Amino acid sequence: MALPLPPGLVPTEVAFLCEMEMITIVPRQRLESIPLLSGETPALRPPHRAQLPLWLALLLKKQRRANIVAPPWLHPDSLKDIINHETNIDPEAFSPPPPPPMRSDGRGAARPYGQASSEPKPGDMVLSPPFLPSSTQDAPSGYLPYHWLELSETLLAHAADDIPNAAEVRALLRDLQEVRAAKMRGSTVHLEGGGGVLSLRGVGAMELAESRGFVLGVVEGVRKLGTSAEASRREEEEERRSGGPEESDEEMGF
Repeated sequence: MALPLPPGLVPTEVAFLCEMEMITIVPRQRLESIPLLSGETPALRPPHRAQLPLWLALLLKKQRRANIVAPPWLHPDSLKDIINHETNIDPEAFSPPPPPPMRSDGRGAARPYGQASSEPKPGDMVLSPPFLPSSTQDAPSGYLPYHWLELSETLLAHAADDIPNAAEVRALLRDLQEVRAAKMRGSTVHLEGGGGVLSLRGVGAMELAESRGFVLGVVEGVRKLGTSAEASRREEEEERRSGGPEESDEEMGF
C-alpha cells in the first residue's frame, strides 16, 4: 500500500529542480551542441562563455572540461548588501526578488530590457518564474533568486575553486540563512487570530520546503483555537437563551 505523499515539494525534489537553473561556464575544450528535451545546448568554443543547465555544467566541471562562473549575487559584496537590507533597511520583510527580464511598455505588452521592440527574435527562449536567468553572469547583483539556497550549496560543494573568497561566502550565506529563518518563524505572528496574511515575497524554494511543516502546523493550531473559541461562544449563547425564560419566571414569583 502506497503511503500518502506530503503536501508540496520536499527538499530533495526542490534540489532536483534547481539543477535546471541556467548558469554561465567557461569551456576548456571544444564541444558540439547536444540535443536535449529542452532544446539544443550551445556549441562550446573556448574561451567564449556559454550558458548551460546546472546539472550539465557540474558534469563538465567534474570532467575538467569547463569552469563555472559564479553568479553576481554570490560574491561577498553582494551578499553583504543583502544582509544589510535584511537586518537594517527592512528587518520585517525579506529582500526583494530579482527584477523580471521583461517590463511593460505601458500599452499592455512586455518587452525585454534594453530593447525598443517587443517582437521576439528568432531562437529567443521565453522563460517564466521560477526558471528565470537569474544565476547567469548577466544577472543583477544584490538580489537572491528563487533557488538561491540550494544553488549556492551545490556550487560550494562541487565548484568551490571557481567561487571568489569561498570561505567568506560560506560564512555570509550562513548568516543570511539564520536571519531569514528567524524572519520566517517570526512572521507566523501575523497568523494569530486567524485573520492575518503571511507575505512570502522573496522567499526561496528551499526555504519554503523546509518551513512548510512549521507554518502549516501554526496554521492548523490557529484554526483549532478558532474552532474551539467559536464552539464556546455558541454554547454560551445557547445557555443564555435557555436560561433567559427561567430567570424571568423566578423574578415574576412563579
